[in-house]
Amino acid sequence: MKKIYLFALVGLLTITGYSQDTFSIIAVDPATGEIGSAGASCVTGIGSQGIIDIITKIIPGRGGVNSQAYVCIPNTNLNNAIDQMGMGASPSEIIDYLIANDACASQNFDPEFRQYGIADFDEMGMPRTAGFTGNMADDYKEDRQGATFSVQGNILLNQTVIDNMEDNFNTTTGTLADKLMAALQGANFPGADARCLAAGTSSTTAYLLVYKADDDPNDPYIRLNVGQQASGVEPIDLLQMQYDAFLSVNEANLKSKLSLYPNPVATTLQITSDSSIVINGLQVYGIQGKMVHSQAEFSSGNGNHTVDLGHLKSGVYFAKFNTNQGATTLRFVKK
Repeated sequence: MKKIYLFALVGLLTITGYSQDTFSIIAVDPATGEIGSAGASCVTGIGSQGIIDIITKIIPGRGGVNSQAYVCIPNTNLNNAIDQMGMGASPSEIIDYLIANDACASQNFDPEFRQYGIADFDEMGMPRTAGFTGNMADDYKEDRQGATFSVQGNILLNQTVIDNMEDNFNTTTGTLADKLMAALQGANFPGADARCLAAGTSSTTAYLLVYKADDDPNDPYIRLNVGQQASGVEPIDLLQMQYDAFLSVNEANLKSKLSLYPNPVATTLQITSDSSIVINGLQVYGIQGKMVHSQAEFSSGNGNHTVDLGHLKSGVYFAKFNTNQGATTLRFVKK
């Protein structure tokens, strides 16, 4: 049974109002079918609910939309975008629809004040992305797309925010959640949202949201939310603490699904794994931290694998597994 980790779950806003929201990223992972979003903003009056339910929505297995800059609360444009996605529209088609049919009274229904980022899978499971930044959104503003992601921001200190988020996402290995969290850390400096420069923080609120392909829309795999913080408190640091706590629980669960035998081992190490685990790679490290063996392919499937370690000297070793459910390390002894 799938385990769900929920931190700071909050209800949807039902009040009517307007909000400006700054930097965010929406992304998909073709290897796992996961879809995720992360973002932060220097807003006030938002309380403990933060912006997670204002600027992002995801259809598990299909795609997601981030809608920011002079948004209405409830975010009617975001709701309309998700409706279009549910009816089969592509990211670029959704952008065209939103520009032609702005539904937010903020700024007199003018789409040039809005900003969007969209990522999804087409009918063949291939990723698609699109973005839009209206010319009336507050500077610095930009949206930027890669093959699997769209990163966007407005009211930014400068282009460095977008550059760092893109670079961190592209260069971080691991799960989609790892990459999204790293992208946010790229904007973890004073004034990333220019309104927070005087406070010495990037923002006042931040979130991370990830759905697996088969998740219920109301039951995401990861939902981490940091509501509005007092001046001088960095929400991305608090979000990282929540994510580290999630990883700790998740790794303990992952360890319970992997086993090594015999241990100590003479030549051939047997690896057994739960049927839900896909091992994408294995690295073996010696007691001094040097990698002594690496393997991406295994001799058999169905949760049973073998690794030839006859070339290793006697001693203590650590096997690091990279899987579809994260990474973990198991200790073994070579005779």
